[in-house]
Amino acid sequence: MKIKVTVIVQKEENWYVAKCVENSVASQGKTIEESIENLREALELYFEDMMPENTNLPTFVTTMEVAL
Repeated sequence: MKIKVTVIVQKEENWYVAKCVENSVASQGKTIEESIENLREALELYFEDMMPENTNLPTFVTTMEVAL
């Protein structure tokens, strides 16, 4: 079985941190690709003993500006 998840990657100091929006599982790596691959492995372990819920719900991602 395969599911699609939404991933955010942010640079934090010398690491890239990849985080799954749907369940907050996160991982890191020295490159974007490494962080995503490490997140894939973390998600496979996360879902190892349970089936994901609501795999067909649409996700809306946007950006916004906030006045400071």
